[in-house]
Amino acid sequence: MAVTRAGFEMSPLGKDPLEALRTLAFSENPGLQQSAALYYLHVSQHMNVPLPVEHLEPFYALLRSADLEVQQMSSLSLVNFLLEGNIDKELVVEMGLLEPILDLLESEDPTVQCNSCACTMTLAVSESNREAIGAARGVTPLLSLANSYDPRVQQNAVGAILNLTRSEKIQQVLCKEGALPVLALLLESPDSEVQYYSCAALSNVAANAQHHEALLSPANRFLLRTLISLLSSAVDKVSSQACVCLRNLAASADIQAEMVAEAVLPTLCSLLASRSQDVRRASVALLWRLSQHPHNQEALACVELLQSLGRLLAEHRGDPVIVGHAACIITNLSLATHTQGIIESPCVEGLLQTMLSTDLQEDSLHYVTSCLAELAKQEGATLRMVQWMDEPLTKCLVSLAGQLEHAEPSFQAASIIHHMIGHEKMLLLLRGHTAEIQAYLQNFLTHQEIRFQQLGISTLCRLRADPEFSLAFRKSQMATLLEQVRQQTEETQELLRAAICQDES
Repeated sequence: MAVTRAGFEMSPLGKDPLEALRTLAFSENPGLQQSAALYYLHVSQHMNVPLPVEHLEPFYALLRSADLEVQQMSSLSLVNFLLEGNIDKELVVEMGLLEPILDLLESEDPTVQCNSCACTMTLAVSESNREAIGAARGVTPLLSLANSYDPRVQQNAVGAILNLTRSEKIQQVLCKEGALPVLALLLESPDSEVQYYSCAALSNVAANAQHHEALLSPANRFLLRTLISLLSSAVDKVSSQACVCLRNLAASADIQAEMVAEAVLPTLCSLLASRSQDVRRASVALLWRLSQHPHNQEALACVELLQSLGRLLAEHRGDPVIVGHAACIITNLSLATHTQGIIESPCVEGLLQTMLSTDLQEDSLHYVTSCLAELAKQEGATLRMVQWMDEPLTKCLVSLAGQLEHAEPSFQAASIIHHMIGHEKMLLLLRGHTAEIQAYLQNFLTHQEIRFQQLGISTLCRLRADPEFSLAFRKSQMATLLEQVRQQTEETQELLRAAICQDES
């Protein structure tokens, strides 16, 4: 058999090489088994094509070997094959190799432990394999190795546990086997990789509300404090994952209030300015969750946070995750008694500028326009918006109002325009878009939803106070449309009166 860097050449010698490997692998002679294991190790380091299925069979004997060197080499070659994608992960389990892999978790040799953990971690990316590992009682030895003094073993063991937590069914097994206190303690590991894996595993478990009682029991109350301390980690992925875990845990108002009481806000404000996109996204998502609780809004509406949100919107206006969450936070705060702080912050300008981004997704655009429409109900906020309005923003708002295929952003954009019409600067800007405004108002007047019709009529009335718009409307079909709406309304009123009379009789 020939092995080359270009691939695994099977054809020249037919089945003879495989038979030879089987003979070596299933031999009781450790030296012969070592030859087979060494061959597989060499191939795994150079191969770039799939390993033929039949070549998995000798692994069963090699992994079961009593010889330590054979165990080390065969488990390492299997790791290499799995990591390089040379072997189908489900096929490894189907071929019966999971049992010997899990047996090697209980080896006394750190190298074998490390390799078998790595195999398990890689296999556990598949849902069916996760269930197979749980059914084969692979959780208990992994939890034991998560406390290993060997950093390689510990990393791979916790990495395997992380992958297992992606299955809700295996989460139940992990919790029953005592995984939660193990993972909570590992958050204090000096190894940032172990911290990250354990935090990510807890995040997955915390995403399932049925585990919150166990995660937040009085005995585990230190978990919140530990996660909050990890927000300040110098390792971006650790602080990011701590945000995710806290957000998943913050399902109840009590826990949200407890987090705020633990003074997380200054740390989260600093994370909003992180160079890491993941950290920025995770921290603003956590703040959004905290802002949902009315009792937290007083603390959240501080100058520092509003300034940070404004800068975040200005610097990352094309990031739909950041924009959407920031808009929702500002909306939550504006619904309380904190509008003045928002008006005085850079948030209004930041929200307006995000609408100019071509990368913004419909959901995020909806949150932004809804937030601005809510703010525009306050005269102070309207004045602030008018201050920042220019030709590009005006064109953007008018264009959004005309895009009826996106109903909510269209309605909210038209609502923002409606509130700003009373200001001379806005009227001057809108005059350059008379045709587009007429077009969307005509669509609103014939819209099936009453709220669109009402907003269209109200906007039309306000614009008619301006001589230029009044003249343009007289030259258009607007009067005819208004008459149609009036007739429809009168017919509806007559039908309602008849229905009410029938009920009374």
